[in-house]
Amino acid sequence: MLTKEDKKQLSARGITETQVEQQLAQFREGFPYLRLRAAAAIDNGISAPSDAECQALVKAWEAYKAEGHHITKFVPASGAASRMFKNMFEFRDGDHETPASDFEKTYFDRLHDFAFFPALDDACQVLYGAGTDALIDEGRYKDVVSAMLDEEGLNYGQLPKGLLQFHAYDDSTRTPLEEHLVEAALYATSGGVADVHFTVSAEHRKLFEELVARVLPFYEEKFGIHYHVSFSEQKPSTDTIAATQDNEPFRNDDGSLLFRPGGHGALIQNLGDLDSDIVFIKNIDNVVPDRLKPATTLWKQIIAGALVTLQRQCFDYLHRLDSGTYGQADLQEMCRFLREDLCCEVPGLTDMSSDQQAAVLHKKLNRPIRVCGMVKNVGEPGGGPFLAFNPDDSVSPQILESSQIDSHNPAYMAMFKSGTHFNPVDLVCAIRDYQGRRFDLPRYVDPATGFISSKSKGGKELKALELPGLWNGAMSDWNTLFVQVPLETFNPVKTVNDLLRKEHQ
Repeated sequence: MLTKEDKKQLSARGITETQVEQQLAQFREGFPYLRLRAAAAIDNGISAPSDAECQALVKAWEAYKAEGHHITKFVPASGAASRMFKNMFEFRDGDHETPASDFEKTYFDRLHDFAFFPALDDACQVLYGAGTDALIDEGRYKDVVSAMLDEEGLNYGQLPKGLLQFHAYDDSTRTPLEEHLVEAALYATSGGVADVHFTVSAEHRKLFEELVARVLPFYEEKFGIHYHVSFSEQKPSTDTIAATQDNEPFRNDDGSLLFRPGGHGALIQNLGDLDSDIVFIKNIDNVVPDRLKPATTLWKQIIAGALVTLQRQCFDYLHRLDSGTYGQADLQEMCRFLREDLCCEVPGLTDMSSDQQAAVLHKKLNRPIRVCGMVKNVGEPGGGPFLAFNPDDSVSPQILESSQIDSHNPAYMAMFKSGTHFNPVDLVCAIRDYQGRRFDLPRYVDPATGFISSKSKGGKELKALELPGLWNGAMSDWNTLFVQVPLETFNPVKTVNDLLRKEHQ
């Protein structure tokens, strides 16, 4: 039962009592597994364009940009980098004084190869009166790590990844934020403007703004463009209530309700707030130095060209349906496009009357569109591309996490294990309809695709509710195309030692 104080707390967050009731019901009932048709593969849900097709798609994107559309690069950047340094926290807080694991030995053996080494060396001088090499010679390995992690030093254990020094150049270093600014200049400018939007946490927003103010003049001069950089934070209204093991509201020591961030799926609200035509989405840590950017730029142009080509065809069909000037051959052509180009199957569509077909086609074509780059599966963590059933029994391409797949279903597990590709979070999205209006993106979320995880607060176990993921259930009811992209375009940094890979050197 919610108290008067509870209701005040909900009102302050912009959360309704109905939302809380629905979330508590989800704790009690759980979430259903998705029904699968097949793992997506080449020629079965995943497109692999030929060289000639790639050239045509790049031209389509260049032509679209020349028309002056509003293009935005959207970068989720709010997460702290603490998980990136998990191994080094364990070493710093562990019992052994010298590197023991292969990870620890690699870190110290190649310490000079990190882009942040000069800054770390300076921090050691300030904190201990000696550089990193001298400290290591004295066996003071943990002091070096503390200088990297702690607030008195570089504070890398608490800062978000976007603000860390990832790449070294002859005369400077670059953070992921800066690499995303460079990328935007290379493939996402329109009318001489590069629009970049970062989602950040409130505690780090000022640091992001200060970095942008410091570096923007340099990059504007370098590329001869103007940047528009904006920030947003996850909305309190997207937080979810925590529950006890008995599925009752979890309360803090002061009796107030405990709310937790709803995960990256909450960012569908931020995405929907953008006044943009086309939006690129890419994780903050998936960046490379300039020498490897040509491949990234090329394939961004290719998937963007595929998007605007699909959109143009959808818009043409929708205007034709609105006009009423279509015949049976036109409807057959649209059914084929829906089935073959958008990989969306609607049961019984071809057996419907013309009026029924037109209504279904209008509904299915008039949706947000996304084109998702997919790379060949080499064991990296990430969601996979599937052809899955929707609540209306249609089948469409979906990006699924392992938690959404019934592990007790042998056929589904066989699909999951035999999957040839995975999702590197490489998306380009069209978020306006054929009449130029912004789609109301939360309407296209499948609320049954969230999940429940176990957490703790003050030593007490609790249940946490994650909203449908941004590129998973939050985009469930979008039109989706999967395109195979080269593995070289995917270079995430999950641990600090990933920065030692040749792709980041």
